[in-house]
Amino acid sequence: MGTPPVIAVVGPTGSGKSDLAVNLALELDGEVINADAMQFYRGMDIGTAKITMPERRGVPHHLLDILDVTQEASVSDFQQQARQLIDEIHARGKRAILAGGSGLYVRAALDVLDFPGTDPQLRQQLEADLAASGTAAMLARLLAVDPASAARLSDDRRIIRALEVHQLTGRPFSSFMPRREYVQPAVQVGLAVDRDVLRERLAQRVHAMVDKGLLAEVARLDEQGLRRGKTASRALGYSQFLQVLDGESTVAEAAESTIVATRQFARRQLTWFRADPRISWLDWQDPQLVDRAVDLCR
Repeated sequence: MGTPPVIAVVGPTGSGKSDLAVNLALELDGEVINADAMQFYRGMDIGTAKITMPERRGVPHHLLDILDVTQEASVSDFQQQARQLIDEIHARGKRAILAGGSGLYVRAALDVLDFPGTDPQLRQQLEADLAASGTAAMLARLLAVDPASAARLSDDRRIIRALEVHQLTGRPFSSFMPRREYVQPAVQVGLAVDRDVLRERLAQRVHAMVDKGLLAEVARLDEQGLRRGKTASRALGYSQFLQVLDGESTVAEAAESTIVATRQFARRQLTWFRADPRISWLDWQDPQLVDRAVDLCR
């Protein structure tokens, strides 16, 4: 009998991915690999709804708490680490279960996807060009060499990355987009949600985070350099509650803006995952959810 398929539990934030992954691990003798970029960060616990030790119920979890808030998350680093872990877990005769809502990270682990390198000097030069000439001029440069990327990118960081990749490889950044082709057999289980119920659940979840001490968590991480972290500082809830520390917002206002941002993020996640025809969708509130998911994974 060959290596069993990798399992991935996907869906929007707040849909119960962590719980389902633990239940699948208990049923199938598995170990969980985190694929939520913000849960890589030590100390970012309340605001990311990171699974606690009691909630893990003895199931080994990997790639949680692996970065300081000042470090930048890297999809290519994650790809290397996740694939190595998958091989190690399978070598132990266990099932590897990815769980998380960071769509590109899930695909980096599962799909044929190459990551071009980086050049700090070239990046620095491009950043200087951006500062001197502005976003529109850089976008025009990108349009000349990679119209597909220029049409879909508006963020300065991504525009610079696309120009860097083209200059390093001679290939358009868009040519490195993932293909829907697994590097090894995989099963993706998606949690299908009732959007109105999810909207309310996300609001309740943010209020619960505030009650658990989100502001104190953000203050503690601020002392550890949260604002210097390019990835961590943009996390849902953290950027909003930094404004509370700066006196630019009240706790109530920060909670409300976090709820709005979280709902928007959940919509983007659903759009991303719905575009993948390989995902098998199960009702997140089905009493037989675990049994149905186990059947898919067997």
